[in-house]
Amino acid sequence: MSDTVDPEDRKIITLARSARARNRVAEGAAVRDEMGRTYVAGTVALESLRLSALRTAVAMAVASGATSLEAAAVVSEAAELPAADLAAVSDLGGADTPVLLAGPDGELRITRAAG
Repeated sequence: MSDTVDPEDRKIITLARSARARNRVAEGAAVRDEMGRTYVAGTVALESLRLSALRTAVAMAVASGATSLEAAAVVSEAAELPAADLAAVSDLGGADTPVLLAGPDGELRITRAAG
């Protein structure tokens, strides 16, 4: 992983990568809240419920009482982040919250603002 990535952001990329590998899902995600707590999730693909890993991680943060997000990371084969995922981060963290997209190897591909 690039040395230019902030250590705290590297941590959530690593957590997201681990969730993806451990659960054998399409993507893993991690978010860091205003207190520095992290929430990690994988893709939810049930017959009656489908959530991206990032939306699941945001939901976990909300359910745990987080009121803001500092950053989010997704590990995926995808080349871009879906608008609905960015919207979920923006809803809790604000439009300027950085969202990092890394490949399965953990290499950062892009960083976007949520909004």
